[in-house]
Amino acid sequence: MDYELVIIGAGVVGLAVAARAARSCRSVLVLERHQDICRETSSRHSEVVHAGLYYPQSSLKAKTCVAGRELLYARCKRLNIEAPRIGKYIVALNLAQERQLHDLAERGANNGVDDLSMLSSSELRINLPGVAATAALWSPSTGVVDSHQYAASFQSEAEANGATFAFRTELIGAEPIEGGYQLLTRNSGAGDNPTPFPLRCHQVVNSGGLGQDRISQLIGINIDAAGYRNHPCKGDYFRIAPRHQHRSGPLIYPVGKAAGAGLGVHICYDTAGGMRLGPDASYISGPPFDYRVDASKRRAFFAAASPLLPWLKEEDLSPDQSGIRPKLSAPGGGFCDFVIKDEAERGLSGWITLAGIESPGLTSAAAIAEEVAALLEV
Repeated sequence: MDYELVIIGAGVVGLAVAARAARSCRSVLVLERHQDICRETSSRHSEVVHAGLYYPQSSLKAKTCVAGRELLYARCKRLNIEAPRIGKYIVALNLAQERQLHDLAERGANNGVDDLSMLSSSELRINLPGVAATAALWSPSTGVVDSHQYAASFQSEAEANGATFAFRTELIGAEPIEGGYQLLTRNSGAGDNPTPFPLRCHQVVNSGGLGQDRISQLIGINIDAAGYRNHPCKGDYFRIAPRHQHRSGPLIYPVGKAAGAGLGVHICYDTAGGMRLGPDASYISGPPFDYRVDASKRRAFFAAASPLLPWLKEEDLSPDQSGIRPKLSAPGGGFCDFVIKDEAERGLSGWITLAGIESPGLTSAAAIAEEVAALLEV
């Protein structure tokens, strides 16, 4: 075999898996079709470190979010990566949302989020002046992280332990062979007819994100029967004018839920204090994907945010970036959990599928890597 382990995809989760596996595996190769790490979903999100409130108890999303959050904060502290726990207010604007807020607090507590608190009306007036909230839930362990530095730290660790990265390398074929797998790759930047290059390995981790379902099909998995078909869901962001940067503070979210397209338009900050609204959520076709932000959405973003930010004016908003989630739930569908699975029952022992790794994938990355390491027995 050329390699003990091949990881397909150098997003933050693939990188975390590579760093964890390289501690034990003799030879690890990471294949990435782009020219560098984190060129798709992992570079197009809010950079929020989630506490673990929204997901059903005992789900992989709940388990890996709570565990991954603490692994993230510990790693960032050790490596001097910015990851401030700025906290988050989840606000209810009417009595119906108040009931949802209490359900959310109970779900969070059941998931092991033990630092939540409800704000009294007097605390609301002090902490959220001008916000027409009837109740709010405070989550102090929510934060933001410099996601690129965090992801790059996994790459550095993996390389320090002998892992190899092959950028501009796309997987175009895969088949099981005795003792492992033969993969067929090509240079994704070499024009229309690049020469295919085969390699053999004992184990494979499909961490392809938006390409996960295509990769699963290459090895012969029926993605509809398995529930692995991606339903890409796009979210746009709008930037708030820099003159408001002094207002940065805790995150402010509407009441949301894990099922459905997203948590709703919310206020988020980067580690430099910049302010954004987003993301919204709309299912799209593709690939290829269109990452342009529709500037005509500005009025809708303003309408969604103005109850939470009474000082905001529509002209304060300008198009920022967009991201696309590899959701497993189709439009109108319910909750879908992460998939972290050895495909042994399909006759593909040692082929690990990571599917539906959307939010809270950034927060969960290090914990997902531990789950994969247990399947790989490394």
